[in-house]
Amino acid sequence: MSSFSNYFKSVGEGVKSLLLGMGVTGKEFVTPKITEQYPENRDTLKIADRFRAELTLKYDNEDRHKCIACGICQMNCPNGTIHLETKMVELPDGKKKRKLEKYLYDLGSCTFCMLCVTSCPQDALEFSNDFEQAVFERDKLVKQLNYRPDPDGLPETPAK
Repeated sequence: MSSFSNYFKSVGEGVKSLLLGMGVTGKEFVTPKITEQYPENRDTLKIADRFRAELTLKYDNEDRHKCIACGICQMNCPNGTIHLETKMVELPDGKKKRKLEKYLYDLGSCTFCMLCVTSCPQDALEFSNDFEQAVFERDKLVKQLNYRPDPDGLPETPAK
């Protein structure tokens, strides 16, 4: 007799569990949907301010970036995403200065940890919200950030 009562007890628990699950499903069935209709809504898409998509150099109104080629961002990058190529130049007054040749950034291996941005002493880096970076070949994810011509116009000679 006890096995008979255990059978109906387990059937009752199963029906109770089924009704509980159907209640959750029914509630989700009638709640409003929040699915984004991307790419149709590109113009009205609101991206969070803290979203990090691509590293960029900050430029001023005269197309000058603040990067002094110190290499701190390259040293702090945990997986070698940033690579700086620099050269030493001699200014007209005889002083030597390190100058940025190329600022290479591999978007494909970036973990968006923001260590480069927070450690930059010149506040020359920031993350943009441009998240559309799909490419067919991985080597196209390596970007040169200092792509604008240098407007300084200083006559430079390579340092000896």
